[in-house]
Amino acid sequence: MLLARALDSYLRHVTIERGLSDHTVSAYRRDLDGYITWLSEQGVTDTSEVTAQVIGRFIEERSSEVPPPAATSLARLQSSVRGWHRYLAREGIEQDDPSGRLRPPKAPRRLPKALTIDQVERLLRAPSSEEPIGIRDRALLELLYATGARVSEAVGLDVDDLAHGDVLRLRGKGSKERIVPIGSFARDAVDAYLTRVRPGLAAKGRASARLFLGARGAPLSRQSAWLVIRSAAERAQITAEVSPHTLRHSFATHLLQGGADVRVVQELLGHASVATTQIYTHVSVDTLRDIYATSHPRAR
Repeated sequence: MLLARALDSYLRHVTIERGLSDHTVSAYRRDLDGYITWLSEQGVTDTSEVTAQVIGRFIEERSSEVPPPAATSLARLQSSVRGWHRYLAREGIEQDDPSGRLRPPKAPRRLPKALTIDQVERLLRAPSSEEPIGIRDRALLELLYATGARVSEAVGLDVDDLAHGDVLRLRGKGSKERIVPIGSFARDAVDAYLTRVRPGLAAKGRASARLFLGARGAPLSRQSAWLVIRSAAERAQITAEVSPHTLRHSFATHLLQGGADVRVVQELLGHASVATTQIYTHVSVDTLRDIYATSHPRAR
């Protein structure tokens, strides 16, 4: 099958049949667009012409770029290539999968960076409580920290997702839904936004069911949410790097430090495997000493 046609078929599959998010599908598209461009430059025009050796050369060239790509980026690229060729073989479009022996590089295991509780409180207080956009921003930040939601999940919320009182319905990866509690601080902040700000924003744009709206009434984008977080971090004078995932990391870390069971945190984060959640279970040497001193009968 011609490369472009095979790629379109695969992207339709992951979008419609597997229900992957727009963000994930876009990442696949970027990776595979670069891959088929390289294949075309090598004179490969059909998927039947791709061999394990061809794929190996592609990965080797990408690995030797200057500056070299991050291990995580290279691993994702290999995953995209493997997924495409696996699909072509499974659907009978090609007889075999030439990427079968491709192994991803081991990504360095990095602990997620979390803010301290004091830093989180400063971040949440940073937006103005007197300005409409500040009220919206505080509601967004409070909700992110209270629920551990991904930014894409938060901006994808509809007003009706809050209809259950003290819990919230989130739609995660693969359109999987989960129910998470929402604390009183976040609930109060969201209620203030709903009653004092959202009606005015909604009147500026087309009718939308989305909870968070931009200044012109359109649904708030992921990029705009990122800017909200960065602006709040600057106003709070937080020198540590604060990314869209920082509040999610902080949510998980603070829960575990407070004694929450790792499997409960797994459910709240929407992780398919508890192994993913366990990266948050690191504790400092000081914390270990404190727990030992208060727990062991002969520690003192």
